[in-house]
Amino acid sequence: MNDASAPLPDCVINCAAYDRQGVRHDITLDQISDALSVDDGSFVWVGMYEPGAGLLEKLQEEFGLHDLAIEDAQHAHQRPKIEAYGDSLFVVMHTAQVIDSHITFGETYAFLGRRYLVTVRHGASLSYAPVRARVEREPELLALGPSYGLYAILDFIADHYLPIATEFAVELHRLEQDVFAEAYRRQTIIKLYELKRELTQLRLAVAPMQDILSQLIRVHSELVPKEVRPYFRDVLDHALRVNESTDTMREMLTAAMSVNLSLVTIAQGEIVKKLAGWAALLAAPTLITSWYGMNFHNMPELYGRYSYFVLIGVMVVVCAVLYRYLRKVHWL
Repeated sequence: MNDASAPLPDCVINCAAYDRQGVRHDITLDQISDALSVDDGSFVWVGMYEPGAGLLEKLQEEFGLHDLAIEDAQHAHQRPKIEAYGDSLFVVMHTAQVIDSHITFGETYAFLGRRYLVTVRHGASLSYAPVRARVEREPELLALGPSYGLYAILDFIADHYLPIATEFAVELHRLEQDVFAEAYRRQTIIKLYELKRELTQLRLAVAPMQDILSQLIRVHSELVPKEVRPYFRDVLDHALRVNESTDTMREMLTAAMSVNLSLVTIAQGEIVKKLAGWAALLAAPTLITSWYGMNFHNMPELYGRYSYFVLIGVMVVVCAVLYRYLRKVHWL
């Protein structure tokens, strides 16, 4: 098979055929049908980024893809899933990247047939060119067929989930220190909420991937040979680790938010106690002075020589006793 020299559309990142030895041969989109017409153990791998409707229709014609799968790939915003259409599989996966300390999600659609693999990327997604370059350095594994290429992509996606989970674990540890700080900071609870929201979104991307991988391991033996299944089991293990990590962090975030709320409530209670203590302390002299503000002529203490000073002394003693008691019970 001769290497193709015709330029590919900008949205087509790679278009190549791999022979039975796993050696790459670049081809054009029009040469796909020629490459597939000869059943010589080769397969075609096409990688695209946000292709238009016309190009997807071209690929549908070349590979015989199902209308519903093409419709999903064209409109994007699908949930992670795996669908069987005749002798081919349609796999939807969510990719994730951390941009400006926030997770941005993209989508990857894969069409897997006995002799082809087509990947379509949408949104925030790293290029799969490094994946292709890595597997091309192992032609004996690439010779296992297009399912090995699908494994490499799934492994690449799962491997990028784990650093995100690790980074968020560090952020959670830092926020836990802020939760137990002396001063209440509203920004702390905002960051805790944002982190929990993003971890929930990450879990929605990772959890369905377990079902996808389980099916690739246990079902579809005509498309996934037994030699490739151990590789999918390894990716499943990675996905399980990320899923468990996100679940643990979500629970810890819930606990941190509850603790933060409890600490704020306790702090407010302490403030109310102190205010109530000072109010009680001021209530005693207020009561005494208001008693002597009633202006009755026959109140016996009014005409005593030292009544004013005695009254001052009584107020001081009462306030001192109250202050000592309130300090003892930690209300002041």
